[in-house]
Amino acid sequence: MFKNFPKQRPPLPAAIQAIYSSQYKSNRNGSTTAASLAQRMEEWLHRKVASDVGSPNDAYKVTLELGAGTLNQLKYEPNLITYDIVEPFRDLFRDSPSLSRIRNVFADISEIPCSPGYDRITSVAVLEHVCNLPEVIAKAGLLLNPNGVFRASIPNEGTFLWTLGWKLTTGLEFKLKHGLDYGILMKHEHVNTADEIEQVLKHFFKDVSCKVFGVCKGIALYRYFECKNPQLGLCNEFPSSSR
Repeated sequence: MFKNFPKQRPPLPAAIQAIYSSQYKSNRNGSTTAASLAQRMEEWLHRKVASDVGSPNDAYKVTLELGAGTLNQLKYEPNLITYDIVEPFRDLFRDSPSLSRIRNVFADISEIPCSPGYDRITSVAVLEHVCNLPEVIAKAGLLLNPNGVFRASIPNEGTFLWTLGWKLTTGLEFKLKHGLDYGILMKHEHVNTADEIEQVLKHFFKDVSCKVFGVCKGIALYRYFECKNPQLGLCNEFPSSSR
């Protein structure tokens, strides 16, 4: 089932490469009307991931966030004491006031010693970007404590409603501002569909539950997964340069 991994990103044309960094930061910061609207919609993603740490008694859950970006998830999880992140782009969080809350920063999940240690591993709108997704999920399974949970929220990539949503907002704004096709950038960024992500999660975890922001998986903007009981044999068997 993993014959398509690791994925290869389609190359970007020179015109989009020239504005890639500024566009990326603009989306992250909600600097435009469409990006600001998208961020408000994406609050569902953040809140679902954080829904298990709402009380002070949850403060001691040791957490690893994959693709922490600008550390914007931390405002939804204010009580947590021990928080590690995986984020290769340090410029995204370098000036964040939340950086003082971070215990360890890793550029890649492969850098983390391969032994259980996390009560929760989280990701928000990240898994659709990961070219070596099975390797990352396998390693996450090995890093969880026996009762740990992998909590992930993603855009419903690969469905009609999700495509229509970005075409009428960010895509339209991008076209009007730059005269370029935002779909090319989306294909470069979102290498995995929601169905592919769910399939990988179900391969490495015995218990996977899913909730959607919408009517059903086929008619929704977002999906949220809770994954428990990693199949450690499968996780250990999956090829990785770090094991």
